Amino acid sequence: MAIQALIFDVFGTLLDWHGGVAREAGRLLAPFRPDLDGGAFARAWRDRYQPGMEPIRQGARSYTDLDTLHAESLEGVLAGLNLAEAVPAGIRHELVLAWHRLDAWPEVPDALARLREKYLLAPCSNAHVRLAIAHARRNRLPWDTVLGAEIAQDYKPKPAVYLRAVEALRLEPAEVMMVAAHSSDLAAAAACGLATAHVARPGESGPGTGEPAPLVPVDVAASDLADLARQLGC
Repeated sequence: MAIQALIFDVFGTLLDWHGGVAREAGRLLAPFRPDLDGGAFARAWRDRYQPGMEPIRQGARSYTDLDTLHAESLEGVLAGLNLAEAVPAGIRHELVLAWHRLDAWPEVPDALARLREKYLLAPCSNAHVRLAIAHARRNRLPWDTVLGAEIAQDYKPKPAVYLRAVEALRLEPAEVMMVAAHSSDLAAAAACGLATAHVARPGESGPGTGEPAPLVPVDVAASDLADLARQLGC
């Protein structure tokens, strides 16, 4: 079957979460910790990302959106820096909204515009719909629709997240390609019958921290999103 739609991981694959959160943490927490290492703060917060979703994946907790999970995990990060009592509620809220103010990697908006000439495009992200809209409006991401965790009421890599996206597009799994910078995401999508494309983000959370090449078999391996567009004939 020919590919008709591309669905995308967002954090890391399309957006520089590390740089964005580091920037906002440095700005917002400067009055309380002038010497804050924004990058270390961003990585410490991201380390709590997967554990926060795990009770929902396991059925021990009902679906809860990512803003709520980020707010909960922020408490532990602040406590680890002895800032739990110092940072007021308004600043904590603005820190959670830092995840709404992420910037795309430089080639992403134009590459997506090229890809949209040939394929249906949608995020398949752990972000909720309002968060996906914020990313799209800030970065000119030309989505045809928004899919992912909130639609499935679950979090990747649960099969429902990929399969509900395919169902919403009225396509077969083999007609949909999952695009991500993370091999675990692609392996889960492939197990559901989707085609896969790996986009390298070797500096995702700092130099040498991401995947320069896929760790699992994929249909396409690209150096960035512009390279993916070229390989797909766009």
